[in-house]
Formats: sequence, C-alpha cells, structure tokens
Amino acid sequence: MRLRRLLAGAVGTVAAAELLDRGLRAKASDLPPALPGAQGTYRWRGFDVAYTEAGDPGHPDVVCLHGVHAAASSREFADVFEDLAEDYHVIAPDLPGFGRSDRPPVAYTSSLYESFVTNFLADVADEPVVVGSSLSGAWATVAAERTDVAGLLLVCPTADTGPRRPWLRALMRTPVVGNALFNAVTSKPSLRFFNERDAFYYPDRVTADVLNYQWRTAHQEGARFAPASFVGGFLDSGIDLGAELADRDCPVTLVWGREATITTLSVGRDIAEDADARLVVINETRLVPHAEQPEVFVDAVREDLPLLEHQ
Repeated sequence: MRLRRLLAGAVGTVAAAELLDRGLRAKASDLPPALPGAQGTYRWRGFDVAYTEAGDPGHPDVVCLHGVHAAASSREFADVFEDLAEDYHVIAPDLPGFGRSDRPPVAYTSSLYESFVTNFLADVADEPVVVGSSLSGAWATVAAERTDVAGLLLVCPTADTGPRRPWLRALMRTPVVGNALFNAVTSKPSLRFFNERDAFYYPDRVTADVLNYQWRTAHQEGARFAPASFVGGFLDSGIDLGAELADRDCPVTLVWGREATITTLSVGRDIAEDADARLVVINETRLVPHAEQPEVFVDAVREDLPLLEHQ
C-alpha cells in the first residue's frame, strides 16, 4: 500500500508539473518577431532559423548575433536595429535553439554554433561586419577565419564561462525536474533579477517590454535545451580570444560596458592589448551597452568602423 501511494504521488507530481508547463507555454503563445523588418528563414542542418533583415540591400551588410542566456533572442538589438538600418543592410538571426528558431532537443555545442555562424555569414550576407555579443563574439571570431568578413565588432565577448558541468546540463534537460528548474529561473522576478545584476546598470532600463518578450521566448516549446548546454559550459569555445583576434585579417573593435561584472573591463583591456584592437568603453552600462545606451553605441559603431560607411 505504501509503495502504491508513493507511486501515485510521483505520477501526480509529474502530471502537475506537465500541466503547469503546458499552461505557461499556452500563456506565452506564439512568439512574434523580435525586430521590425522583413522576416526570413534560413534552413540549416534541419533547423529552421528565423532572421530579420532591414535597410537597403545595396548598403554594406551588418550581421547582429545576440548573446546567450536563458531568455536570449535577437530582441537584444531592438534599440539599435532600425538606426543601423538607416545606413546599412542589417541582418539579425535568432540563433538555433533560441527565439523564433527551431529548438529541438539536440546536444547544443560551441562547434555547432561556430559552424552555424560560418554558414550563415557565407550564405545570407556579403562580407559583413559582424556584431557579436558575449559568447557570439567568440563564435564570430572562429567564423571570421573560415569565411570572408569585413570587420568584427564584439560586445563584451567571451570564450569561457567556467568549467563544464555535465550534471547540470543533464538535470535541466530532464522532463520534470528540468522543466521546473527552467521555469523557476525564467520567471519574471528571476529574469528581472539577472537583468539588473548582470545585464543593465540602471534598473529602470529593464522595462516591461524587455521582460515580457524574454518571458515569452523562454516559454516556447523546447526552450530549455540550448540554455541547458550554456549553463553546463558546453557552448564555450575555449579559444584564446586575444590571440585569435590578433590572427584575423579584418578590423576588430571591442565595445565594453564600463560597469560590466561578468566579463569585466579589465578583461576587455587585456583582450584588446593582445589583439591590438580598438577598445570603446561606454559609461554607465554593463553587459549590453547597445541596449542600455543605444545612441552612444550606434555613434561608436559609425566612428570606430568607418569601413561601414557607404559611398
């Protein structure tokens, strides 16, 4: 009898967790495009990868690659996308496993994203300047060795987030405990906490629109699988970023938030020195200066990457 009650309780817990997860996904509903512009789909290795493009196709291409976290998407560039599109042909994908792109339960790795970025740049853009945020900066650095790019503009880039934690990836991928854990870290209070602690310097920049879109994208079908690899350390390229950038033939500019706490400005200075790259520091910002000080960021792009200016 006791075993029967335990089994019944376990089945009930699983059923309740599944109902809660389904309810959250239903409330989130289908995710709308993160950015204004023409919506496209890039078919890659079985993934349908969503992207937005805007601006005159005759102008120089700029590809914007968002960073990685539990609620990541191309919406990270919402405050600079239209401004950049006034002068450039701007393309911003939702990386595989994020946003409106497919999110199958595959083993997401750094090599998968390095290959994706390489192929996307070669197939969708024409010798673009690549804006890479956080881990995407490392993937863009690798891709720049494999395909033609006109320049790299990397925002607080990193290639190493810490030691691998395979147990954590496995835990987050489980259907019951993993769902519950992911739903907890992507609740609106949790998202606000992480935004205010790591991403933004001013709490009031974490607007309701930012939180609402992050919450919705984090409650799509399969949303936890790519972040599971991220927290497990499987998306780290592990390259020496400064040395790799020094080997690239294209111009390199680093943009850093002066108040960044995850990848600090001292790290940025070291990378810039090793790479002999230009370093632009934006005051009163942390990990996403392009979202917190968009006007300053766009001005820095135009000033420090004159290659972008069309005739």
